[in-house]
Amino acid sequence: MEVLKKNKHFIRIKGYFKALKNKVIEIYNPYMLWMASPFILMEVFIFIFGLKVRYVNYNFISPLIFTISWITLFVGTSLCFKKWIGKVIYIIIDLLFLVMFLTNNIYFSMTKTFFDFRLTESAGEGAPYILDAIKNCNSLVYFAFIILIIISILGLKKMPKIVKNNYKAFGKVFLAFIIIHTIALLTLGRANTSLTWSSWRNPKNIYNSFNDNNKSLKISGFYEYTVRNFYKTFLKTEGQENEEDLEFLDSSYVEEKSKKNSYTGNLKGKNLIIIQLEGTDKWLITKEDTPTMYKLMNEGINFDKHYSYYNGGGSTFNSEFAVNTGYITPISYTKNAYAFNKNSFPNSLAHIFKGLGYSVNAFHMNTGEYYSRTANYKNWGYDNYYGLIDIDKYSDQSYQLDRELILNEKFNELLFNTEGNFLDYIIAYSGHLPFTNTKGVCKMLYEEDMDKIEEETGVRPEFVQMSEEECTRRQAKETDYMMELLLQNLKERNLLNNTAIVVFTDHYLYTLEDQTILDKYKNTSNNLINNTPWFIWSSSIKKTKVNKVTSQLNILPTILNLYGVSYNVNNYISTDALNSKYEGLVFFSDYSWYDGNVYVESGEVTNGKKINSDKLFEKNEYVNYLTRKNDLTLKFNYFKNKEVQ
Repeated sequence: MEVLKKNKHFIRIKGYFKALKNKVIEIYNPYMLWMASPFILMEVFIFIFGLKVRYVNYNFISPLIFTISWITLFVGTSLCFKKWIGKVIYIIIDLLFLVMFLTNNIYFSMTKTFFDFRLTESAGEGAPYILDAIKNCNSLVYFAFIILIIISILGLKKMPKIVKNNYKAFGKVFLAFIIIHTIALLTLGRANTSLTWSSWRNPKNIYNSFNDNNKSLKISGFYEYTVRNFYKTFLKTEGQENEEDLEFLDSSYVEEKSKKNSYTGNLKGKNLIIIQLEGTDKWLITKEDTPTMYKLMNEGINFDKHYSYYNGGGSTFNSEFAVNTGYITPISYTKNAYAFNKNSFPNSLAHIFKGLGYSVNAFHMNTGEYYSRTANYKNWGYDNYYGLIDIDKYSDQSYQLDRELILNEKFNELLFNTEGNFLDYIIAYSGHLPFTNTKGVCKMLYEEDMDKIEEETGVRPEFVQMSEEECTRRQAKETDYMMELLLQNLKERNLLNNTAIVVFTDHYLYTLEDQTILDKYKNTSNNLINNTPWFIWSSSIKKTKVNKVTSQLNILPTILNLYGVSYNVNNYISTDALNSKYEGLVFFSDYSWYDGNVYVESGEVTNGKKINSDKLFEKNEYVNYLTRKNDLTLKFNYFKNKEVQ
């Protein structure tokens, strides 16, 4: 034994193990653990609060390794610089992610979708309601936030005093980050390079596209998600056109003229008024609450299985974009619909109707700055976008009442053109949150109702807090009053019999604080929650109920056929919903889809219905084809140098 102890090889090996032991002790020094603790806890809390997100097995190792890489970088960098510099670095990183932690969880608590930096582009629209979102967030989020602040302070106090900058150590930390981060990327596996339905449940494909917020965070962890989402939103440059993509688009737009059916030309020559309702869910259209809309829906063509799109940011404008252009917000990459105001849309609703000799104008209460509506509507071919508060001055907030779209004298004069055919696109507002009679639209309507009671009885009732559901019904009634005024004005001007009215809702009522209200009226377990109204009324149309599945993408081509317009059916993502050969299909931003029979998620039927395996594969491929066509058309501005078909 003594001989062994004196052996130089034994001494060298013993030295290695001693150095390794010291290194392990150094790495797992308690102060490092304290410094890492707030970052570890943020990841744990995000995981817990996001348990409702279905996608991966929670043993999935990639997000863990991504998180280790970022915590190594955060803590390691802070320890490489002397005195206050390292502490400032630690504080800044910690504060940034504390803010992102709170932002993500407040937004997820309200929408069941994690925060996306592209939402900052539409921050103005939601700014008045931030306080409501904060107030109604899961209280456990704030409890966790307080814990994180306490642990962060302790982590800062436990930091050792560093006497000098150690750039060599920083290089090692950064190298360790690169190595661990690379390992995390490798654990994602390989991406599907061919166009297959399963691409969008493949972890590497999800990471590459990074368009599904929930899945992206699940496969990458909180820190990787935050950094990559920021990069994809603000820093990444647009991809260049490639031959394969352009060949795909050229083959997708091969000329195929629309075929006539029994509805072709039924509305030819009539004026057209399109009403986009604000959050007016189907269950709000009743004989008691909204008699005018109820009457129009049940006297006209009622598309019973219609679905709108909720994309998490700017859902109102997403519907405007879909109905006017025939395309939806990209699914495979991050870009808001209103950012395409430089793209060419020669086959848009407005361009086609202007070609028919119509005057085409859009009307809304809000300024043209919101969602860049002035620029977008001009780009789509409208003569004008009129914002109520742009052209008239109000001393109060009564401009938020939909009745003002008709009662305002300036708007009224612009709406009803008696000198020729017109297309009016009217965007309602009164169904907007907040749903409380202490503020917003509901408060104005409640006070109006109390004024009437006081006028009739001489006694003003005591204030009674209305429930969210009561407010949504009262606000829908206000929109119905606007519809009543619209019909009256058309009748007074002898325009009613020569005007068709198309009505649809921008999105379901995801803005309700109490989402359990929806459970009483619709399927809320998946994307079928997006079931919303769409109906077409004209005095010359026969009452019809359409049971085929439709979406906002069907509205434009259906209108064209009703007005007798011959067009290239391949110029749009969907088709005329009244064509007998149309089978019915809607797809959503997570690539799930529904055809009226099966609801398919991640390529598999999840509603217990049956479908032939070959047909399932075929439809999965078709949905993938449609989304690719949609996204590439917008990405490469395909119609820029194309003639109108």
